[in-house]
Amino acid sequence: MIDISKIDFDKMNGLVPAIITDNITGQVLMLGYMNKEAVQKTIDERKVIFYSRSKKRLWTKGETSSNFLNLIDIKLDCDYDTLLISANPEGNTCHLDQYSCFGVEKENYNFLKYLDELIKDRKQKLPENSYTTQLFKQGENRIIQKVGEEAVETVIAAKNNDLKEIINESADLLFHLLVMLNEKNISLNEVISELEFRHGG
Repeated sequence: MIDISKIDFDKMNGLVPAIITDNITGQVLMLGYMNKEAVQKTIDERKVIFYSRSKKRLWTKGETSSNFLNLIDIKLDCDYDTLLISANPEGNTCHLDQYSCFGVEKENYNFLKYLDELIKDRKQKLPENSYTTQLFKQGENRIIQKVGEEAVETVIAAKNNDLKEIINESADLLFHLLVMLNEKNISLNEVISELEFRHGG
């Protein structure tokens, strides 16, 4: 976590801007301001807390709406005067009941990256009562077999023009494909890089 002593609060009379991003999607949710106390309480309570310039007091995001921002990480920029905060939002962030204060729609593409990291963690720790753990324990052949099964089921759903089943089976296929890639120690980023290379060509 961040070293608060490195933050330069003097440039804005004791405040620094804090950019909040969704930990899963990576999208910008809002901009707020923090003083030293707000930063410390955010770290201690694991919920994002700002300093309100109009109310002249600390306020916890979600204290009235219950749409809290659960802290994941805080980073400091190269000038030591701006914070980048990663959080898991509970509900919409904007007071207009929108996902983001900047009017952007939620995009879930980065969830694949999150899921890939989660599968990697499951492979290392093998927690009990986890389907992913079960797959890794059953071994490479079973994992490859599951990819084949889900691919066939996706094709059948497409041939039947069953849109709901296409979505369901595609989700199963993507999940098991990520498990197979992790079993082979291939990162999702390597696959994306190959797609980028082909596109550039």
